[in-house]
Amino acid sequence: MTKITKIRKRDGTIETLDTEKIRKILEKIVPEKKKNKIKKIIAEIIDILEKYYTAEILPKTQDIEDIVIDLLKKEKIPAKKYIDEKAKQKYGFKVKYGVRDDVGLTENAIKVLAQRYLLKNKKGAIIETPARMFKRVAQTVAAAERKFNKNPKRTEEEFYKVLSNLEFLPNSPTLMNAGTPVGQLAACFVLPVNDSLDSIFEAVKVMAKIQQSGGGTGFSFSKIRPEGDLVEKTKGKASGPLSFMEIFDKTTDVIKKGGKRRGANMGVLKSSHPNIVDFIKSKQKERHFSNFNISVAITDDFMKSALENKEYWLVNPRTGKRTKKVSAKIILEMISKIAWKTGDPGIIFIDEINRHNPTPAIGEIKSTNPCGEQPLLSNESCNLGSINLVNMIEKSRLNWDKLKKIVRTAVHFLDNVIEINKYPTEQIEKTTKSNRKIGLGIMGFAEAIALLGIPYNSEKAVQFAEKLMKFITETARKKSEELGKERGNFPNFEKSSYAKKFNNMRNATLTTIAPTGSISLIAGCSSGIEPLFAISYVREILNGTKMLEMNPIFEQVARKKGFYDKKLMLQIAREGNISKNKKIPSNIRKTFVTAMEIKPEWHVKIQAAFQKYVDNAVSKTVNLPNNATAQDVEKIYSLAYKLKCKGITVYRYGSKNKQVLYIGSCPAGVC
Repeated sequence: MTKITKIRKRDGTIETLDTEKIRKILEKIVPEKKKNKIKKIIAEIIDILEKYYTAEILPKTQDIEDIVIDLLKKEKIPAKKYIDEKAKQKYGFKVKYGVRDDVGLTENAIKVLAQRYLLKNKKGAIIETPARMFKRVAQTVAAAERKFNKNPKRTEEEFYKVLSNLEFLPNSPTLMNAGTPVGQLAACFVLPVNDSLDSIFEAVKVMAKIQQSGGGTGFSFSKIRPEGDLVEKTKGKASGPLSFMEIFDKTTDVIKKGGKRRGANMGVLKSSHPNIVDFIKSKQKERHFSNFNISVAITDDFMKSALENKEYWLVNPRTGKRTKKVSAKIILEMISKIAWKTGDPGIIFIDEINRHNPTPAIGEIKSTNPCGEQPLLSNESCNLGSINLVNMIEKSRLNWDKLKKIVRTAVHFLDNVIEINKYPTEQIEKTTKSNRKIGLGIMGFAEAIALLGIPYNSEKAVQFAEKLMKFITETARKKSEELGKERGNFPNFEKSSYAKKFNNMRNATLTTIAPTGSISLIAGCSSGIEPLFAISYVREILNGTKMLEMNPIFEQVARKKGFYDKKLMLQIAREGNISKNKKIPSNIRKTFVTAMEIKPEWHVKIQAAFQKYVDNAVSKTVNLPNNATAQDVEKIYSLAYKLKCKGITVYRYGSKNKQVLYIGSCPAGVC
């Protein structure tokens, strides 16, 4: 009896695996003289299913059909009639997971849209298709044209086209909330946390409102007096910043249970805070601060002291007095060791961030959004969007004219979002509209350069990254200039770094490289500028749902180059990468290189190449193999500082008991 007893149908439902059904199909298509092979073919189908699937990662109807086709070819049984019949079924079938796919999305994209994005009625039934979702978003965002005495119809058509073609997608809150009573469309917020109960609990309240609408929040806890310090009103002792972070963390736990999107926070503490050691170690305990990414805000002086093996002062933020001298090198080694062990903390180079702050006269930047790509002033928000670079590649070349057009449309779209957005507080609305920051980035970089024949771990990739991002930022800035002239500059323009160089600018920042987790899944491409995590892997999404993903671009290349075979694809799903697979051409193996095959310095070089021409920051994780060392992590930090990155995050595979992505099947004990 087979261990695999269930299969997943095209509509997402699960049914019993019926070998008798397979036998009847084979009886119809196998010629009389080869019918003696049917029993053998069925046995091989079962062997393949048991080898490559589990009770949690079920085979799909399409998988079984592909296996049948491969085995028919192997036995030299004519399969054209069966293939043609299945092709008609594949392209004629419209409903998956209760959703009519009227755009042409991947199965995993449909599943995510059904869970999080598509509107539902009071009974929980889905009431829109993907195309209608894009129509809802385009119509809502284009309505901003009326504020400038323009008919929105043409703009709506332009926006709908880029969305439905998966050429550009905005951040998740825009897709979820546009045209709904919620109306909050921004993804990124930074809230102030001052050294008072009023300020702390006001931040908790606003955070809850933001996360309820799908936004992420960042905080600097550096102003909170250290543990054991004097509380003047009561003459008692302060509990320190970590105790208050617990309140934020627990609140996020409560909010995320009723939300469409998991709540996320960034917690930042300056390297000079007296509680910095406790902060660095705070996520060693599994599930502690599980709703926080944490980052140490490191200064130039700290890094110079660490590299020269010197000491630096810890400073009480309440009094401004120095409290203790400690070794910067030991603190950096501690950060490296704990990050190696747990994935946290990350590092943000706070001086580098503020060197590029476009409005220094308005305030200093102290924190970022949850994934680190968006440094913001206190009470400031930003909406993001990303261009699907894979859809800019035509005949093994990047279509620069098409990219230019999409960039201009995307800037227009994101600027409109600022106009029609419903802000959680008046102060956030005022600060956001004073600077009008937007963050346009890309996704699908890894597949795009693979299609161009460029290995990720090469100087050619670094040069291409610089050329690409320079083009996008310059094009975006030109569009923002035009919008500034037409609609008015951002109100703080005269106090900004732009005033000496430009006459007009609509937006204080224009470009950001975001992680694009969900929207890249919808678009069917890799996240942001990350290398391919694996050719095939398991992704865990909302509510613990596990999804087996085969990179669709690799699959297309495999079919085009003639080496596609279902058993080969399933073997890749087990192994994750293709570097040693001799069945695959060597040039394909070099270009479809995966994250943990790439030496750490290439990760950092690619990040730095993009950062050179990105206004805000770059979300990038240096994915390390399980056998990497803490010393490797420290070298990454030093290189990131040298190459002028604004922040850096590392993750060693398997360092957490639970992670979002797994190579091949889920590791034992995890799934």
